[in-house]
Amino acid sequence: MRRKLFGVILAVCIGWFQAEALTDPVITTKPEVVSDQNQTSATLSCNLTNTTFLVKGNYWTHNGKTIEKSESTPGKYFIEHIIKKIDYHSAGIYACFFQTEPEVNATIEVKVPPYVGAYKHSENANENDKAVLTCVSHGYPLPTDWSWYKLGENEDEKVPIVNGTVDKYEIKSTPNKTMLYVKDLDINADMGMYQCQGTNEMGSASDQIQLRVRSQLAALWPFLGIVAEVIILITIIFIYEKRRKPDEISDDDDSGSAPLKSNAATNHKDKNVRQRNSN
Repeated sequence: MRRKLFGVILAVCIGWFQAEALTDPVITTKPEVVSDQNQTSATLSCNLTNTTFLVKGNYWTHNGKTIEKSESTPGKYFIEHIIKKIDYHSAGIYACFFQTEPEVNATIEVKVPPYVGAYKHSENANENDKAVLTCVSHGYPLPTDWSWYKLGENEDEKVPIVNGTVDKYEIKSTPNKTMLYVKDLDINADMGMYQCQGTNEMGSASDQIQLRVRSQLAALWPFLGIVAEVIILITIIFIYEKRRKPDEISDDDDSGSAPLKSNAATNHKDKNVRQRNSN
């Protein structure tokens, strides 16, 4: 009796699991990964199978953000998304979503070699100070390894920079950024071209930064130039005042004394007239 009861329970459980397996949604993606470096475009597709759930809608995301105008009408079990140009902008993780109860999704990776760019292609610093050179990376996947080099006059001459070399260099890196600190700058030894290089599973990319080291007296020259201009201007004004014509000064004095003589003559005539009248 117990064996029969156990057999019935086992049969019910097996049937229930089989029924659940038939209704569990399965999403088939094509391709599973885009990683061909010669491929310039791609069509991603998702096919929802093995389900009896009602699909209320669909949409695509790229790196967690919903792709604009990717929503489709209800009832679609097969959807596509076209990538017109594969580069570091379009690389990343794509996900197709089917709005069922519950919502289900699947992902497709689009991988490209890293994009590496200098934050600034030219950096200026003063002698005996510290310079910071920065490179950033975009795309997917991000670099797993960063390297720095000091370039010689010939671009083929590359000297690797090792982190902590004689307290001269310090390298700080994250997947999307690397920073090279050059300490106690020497105008002869440290000035020149530097190269940053990022590497991921798809390949490597690099960029260059020019470091210019200024003398400690470089900041003094603009001040001296301003002082010289002021001195020249004052000298010109002083020479001009000294060379003014003497008669310019005399004319100014005469024009000021003329009215006094005229007033004196008039007052004398008035005095004579008053004396005659009184007589």
